[in-house]
Amino acid sequence: MSGSELYERFMALHTREGGLVMPNAWDGLSAQLFADSGFEAIATSSFALAASLGRLDGRHHVSRGEHLEHAGLLARLTGLPVNGDFEDGYGDTPEDVAGTVNAAVDSGLAGIGIEDTSGDPDRPIRDFDEAVARVRAAVTAAKGRIVVTGRTDNYLQGRPDLEDTIRRLTAFAEVGADVVFAPFPPDLDSLGAIVAAVAPTPVNVLISPADAVRSVAELRAVGVCRISLGPALYAHAMGALDDAVTALLRGDLADATTGMDFERMGTLLNRRG
Repeated sequence: MSGSELYERFMALHTREGGLVMPNAWDGLSAQLFADSGFEAIATSSFALAASLGRLDGRHHVSRGEHLEHAGLLARLTGLPVNGDFEDGYGDTPEDVAGTVNAAVDSGLAGIGIEDTSGDPDRPIRDFDEAVARVRAAVTAAKGRIVVTGRTDNYLQGRPDLEDTIRRLTAFAEVGADVVFAPFPPDLDSLGAIVAAVAPTPVNVLISPADAVRSVAELRAVGVCRISLGPALYAHAMGALDDAVTALLRGDLADATTGMDFERMGTLLNRRG
């Protein structure tokens, strides 16, 4: 499938009535489980990928090549549109971001997220003009071949400024971002304000606003078009593993070895997208 066809297929899921729920996979088996369960698109999780490699997220500890290989594998296995959670675009300059977008297209991805983060703990959010220039470069490189999500991490980085968040997301939309995204605004009213400010550009939400986990229906009611899960499902799986390890330590082999049976895993691993 050509890049433009993937773009149209993925974008249509955002603009239809009800939008989409997009789980984030971390390996081939989780991706095949999501596909077999009927999800129409999936995403990578930069956190889960980094954790699977024993590294920290958001500090440039995972290379562009590693993430591209991972995301391309998920796309090939499932045949679904895959959105790459590509942090700051893996580059210091807008030109570097454009190169990442081109590489993502070549890897068969349907979407890519570009954050305004820097990977620098002392200056975690890039200045406004720099952030906008990087999204503009991504859009220019995309050329209707891959869905570009412009994302600000203000709230994740301790900058609870709704006005600046809306300013950034509006600017990302104005330079052509197909989707915009600000993880964990404080409440449903703030999320609704973001949706209204950037309309008709689709808005992604990571699970819910910060104050409470909402239902899919509640998020759709305020106009959210895409719901992603980030590392939440990976964390859920690791929580189950933690419980199993605790059972093992107390000598309880039965509780330590429950889980998906090997026949189900084999069926999923033999699935073809």
